[in-house]
Amino acid sequence: MAYEESGAPDGFPVFLMHGTPGSRRGPKPRGIVLYRMGIRLIAYDRPGYGDSDRFEGRDVADAARDVETIADELRLDRFAVAGRSGGGPHALACAADERLRGRVSRVAVLVSFAPSEAIGLDWFDGMNRDNQRGFGDGRHDTEIVVEEIRQRAARAAEDPRFLLRELMTQMGPPDRRAINDAALRGIIFDTYQEALRAGPYGWIDDVLALRRDWKFDLDAIDTTRTPVRLWHGEDDTFAPASHGRWLAARIPGAEIEVQPGAAHFDAMQQLPRMLRWLGDGQAPTGADVLIGARPGQ
Repeated sequence: MAYEESGAPDGFPVFLMHGTPGSRRGPKPRGIVLYRMGIRLIAYDRPGYGDSDRFEGRDVADAARDVETIADELRLDRFAVAGRSGGGPHALACAADERLRGRVSRVAVLVSFAPSEAIGLDWFDGMNRDNQRGFGDGRHDTEIVVEEIRQRAARAAEDPRFLLRELMTQMGPPDRRAINDAALRGIIFDTYQEALRAGPYGWIDDVLALRRDWKFDLDAIDTTRTPVRLWHGEDDTFAPASHGRWLAARIPGAEIEVQPGAAHFDAMQQLPRMLRWLGDGQAPTGADVLIGARPGQ
């Protein structure tokens, strides 16, 4: 399993769960910013992505064992967890895990998906066509979904910027504004390229795990011991805000903020604020921590 650390070596440890597809090299605040915030950020490739070996058939709940293994390796007694997009459910798995109870201090979840069989939620309502197709839009069986991912990964191998261009065709105005920065687009491109370097397997296994039972109960999350905070952009068309609201309603005591006029990729600008909360407000967060921000912004 591949992981990397950035920020303050003696800072408060926070695990960052990347999106789908994604890798440990995904968007995050610059190292000097994390250092000033007092955060020791640990990002890892979920199995099958980047440099991490594949674990075929893994469930969302298995992420808790990944985090436990890395935390034990680093001799971390207590830490927080953040998850963005497809990483959100994996972060919640850590909050619900009995073996991690007492070790996970707080969990932050940004633009997360809800379970695919969530009662009372139209899972695909408000989701763009690309993501509907990528998750099977309720009609396609597993073989078709897997083949769809294989074809898209193969095109990305031939043309490294294919996924980024395809992504941008699915964006609404808020997301276009959010990634209207060459540095941020470069980071997104780099994380996709790293994610698929060894093939489509991490992406396939992520989607299949998100489509089936997550193998943990949201009711098992005790927010009196492990506070949970969710953030969602109201105009998100990749993981609609209804998913975040559903999760907040099913996790007793969870806090949620739904921001009007924001969408999926605004989560990258919200991450520094969430990291500050995860670190229990150890340091102030100024405008210069925003990912991709240029001097003077």
